[in-house]
Amino acid sequence: MPAATPPLLQAHALVKRYGSVTAVDGLSFEVRPGVVTGFLGPNGAGKSTTLRMFLGLDRPTSGAATVGGLRLAETPHPMRVVGAMLDARAVHPRRTAADHLASVARAGDVPRRRVAEMLELVGLTGAAHRAAGGFSLGMKQRLGIAAALIGDPGVVIFDEPLNGLDPEGIRWARSLMRDLAAEGRTVLFSSHLMGEMELTADHLVVIHHGRLLADQPLAAFIADHTTERVRVRTPQREALLTALARAGLDAAANPDVPDRLDVPGATTDRVGQVAAAAGIGLSELTDVRDSLEDVFLTMTAPGNEAA
Repeated sequence: MPAATPPLLQAHALVKRYGSVTAVDGLSFEVRPGVVTGFLGPNGAGKSTTLRMFLGLDRPTSGAATVGGLRLAETPHPMRVVGAMLDARAVHPRRTAADHLASVARAGDVPRRRVAEMLELVGLTGAAHRAAGGFSLGMKQRLGIAAALIGDPGVVIFDEPLNGLDPEGIRWARSLMRDLAAEGRTVLFSSHLMGEMELTADHLVVIHHGRLLADQPLAAFIADHTTERVRVRTPQREALLTALARAGLDAAANPDVPDRLDVPGATTDRVGQVAAAAGIGLSELTDVRDSLEDVFLTMTAPGNEAA
């Protein structure tokens, strides 16, 4: 557990330009302790640049990226304040896992005992004395996570921590992030795996072209950007369309699935009653909503960035 209350991560009107290219454009948001915040955006949206500015690796053109109100470089013992993994491959291939973590611990004035503790936490104890160059990407991800956590930081930043992990590893990483947040830490992670983001994050920050699209709890984000509907399948589709229209319900047909209808703003009970009254047999009757992936792709589609 971190010794003190973990600080907020805050982006204040953050701007980063590379020549004529604006990577981050007036971005403001905050990441609070005790929740897992997912950071979403398509490739080139400015996610990695924003994370690098939080860590002091890139200097903002204007605005500020702060940890507890300070730039990370102004923070005493920064490794004990923020732990980060931006690139799991950033390890010397001839250095063993134990030696890599020992060097990180020395750089941050962290007790050597943390090396063994972190190797055990990430499941690499048996590979402690193997050269990292022979590790799979999933093993390098685990080693990168161990390095990020070795200082017992109150703030944790992971950029694509699930890449290369097998299903067991993804479940482990998901549980780890949720456990870290449950301990009161500030957790920010990016991922292209929308299903895992939906299972892991409590809160979402969504950006595109360096600008903020959404900053809200996951449940509210999904509720605000999706429409619940009833999906029904029947070989008597035209008859059901007619019956639903008479009952005041609009239905949309799917040309790719001839026997399926989607009925927005309805309940399964209501659609089932209409079908039963018309003597229409059903082969499917379910409540459905768009997935987080569906919403994300719609929001970031050309012309929809302001949705």
